[in-house]
Amino acid sequence: MSDIETSTMRRVTMRLLPFLMVGYFFAFVDRVNVGFAGKQMSADLHFSGTVFGLGASIFFLGYFIFEVPSNLALVRVGARLWIARIMVSWGVLSGATAFVTGPISFQVMRFLLGCAEAGFFPGIILYLTFWFPAAYRAKIVATFMVAIPASAFIGSPISGAILNMNGVAGLAGWQWLFLLEAIPTILLGVFCLFWLPDGPAQARWLPDAERAWLSTRLAAENKVALAAPKISAWRVMADKRVLVLALTYMGSSGANYGITFWQPQIIQNHGLTNIQTGLLNALPYLVGSVAMVWWGRRSDRKRERVWHTAISLVVCAAGLTACTVLSGLGTTMATLTLSLVGAYMLKGPFWALSSDWLGAAAAAAGLAQINAIGNLSGLLAPWLIGVVMDATGNPTLGLLPLVAITLAGAAGVTLMSRSRGRVSALGAPAE
Repeated sequence: MSDIETSTMRRVTMRLLPFLMVGYFFAFVDRVNVGFAGKQMSADLHFSGTVFGLGASIFFLGYFIFEVPSNLALVRVGARLWIARIMVSWGVLSGATAFVTGPISFQVMRFLLGCAEAGFFPGIILYLTFWFPAAYRAKIVATFMVAIPASAFIGSPISGAILNMNGVAGLAGWQWLFLLEAIPTILLGVFCLFWLPDGPAQARWLPDAERAWLSTRLAAENKVALAAPKISAWRVMADKRVLVLALTYMGSSGANYGITFWQPQIIQNHGLTNIQTGLLNALPYLVGSVAMVWWGRRSDRKRERVWHTAISLVVCAAGLTACTVLSGLGTTMATLTLSLVGAYMLKGPFWALSSDWLGAAAAAAGLAQINAIGNLSGLLAPWLIGVVMDATGNPTLGLLPLVAITLAGAAGVTLMSRSRGRVSALGAPAE
């Protein structure tokens, strides 16, 4: 590795990655803090498990509808302005959730929150391809996505403490939770306008030699894809590679959100306080974050994506299966941790694989479509767990369908890679 490559990538990483990680940290906090609010909110507003599960999961319907249009808008409008818009709008709507009064207002607010946040994650994944050559992407994506488990690891104790503000200024603890955790997101959205350049050409903080090296390296990697004919968004979204990748992501996403929305209540049902629940809820995410970074680095080092993705899903499926048949606080924590470890290990190699299979010409629509379809399991899983809990008193049985989806994803991505030896980027000639 040359000196200019080392200095350029270090400068780009230190400038962009901390801000993007903090932004995604609060995106995930605002998306899933409803899981912490759930027990207190359900008692105050008389929600059944089914009503709460539907309200938590309907977020993903709005997310699905607006995911691809939002990512296409990012390309047209520019990353800086569009990411700032997303952050400010979702922050406002997340804070407004504090004032819902019943099932309908709760579900409407969660749906609108999904509409507002749509495009943020695939937009960031796309944005990273503007800055990082392919050899860096699994590690960078895995590092960026540490914000997900970190949001739960750091946010869980904070959320538990905020819930204890019940009655302060006449507001319930769950209302304070939505209000206080929305403020940083709005501020970060405004700051984004001053900090985030659209691409290397606008990066005045890069020396001329480093900017030239980075632009040349990225242009060389994108040469084949950019020379290919333009591909319609509809063709990209219907492509079998995109659909297989979306199925692959569904298992991981469903496990992630099913556990995240219900884990605080599962833990608290063992007789723990808000603070104790917050501390214990954080532990699986600490282990998951370490596993995610390690697995992403290993994928880059081995230059292998498919098996790193498939193995992650098998680990997740094993944890989900064990979680449905074993009981006790210690055992439940171990199986939930194993499930989340598998779900998080997937993220670095999976999104690097997705970028490789799509290519630059199809990345904007393709990444958004994968994320949108994949997150539909987030629409199903929390609601299904609520239905099962109302019917049986055991929410973990609702995880069983996710085992099948997870294993199907592992099989799909493996067969897709083996069917043609090497899968060409969408829009590029087959090799």
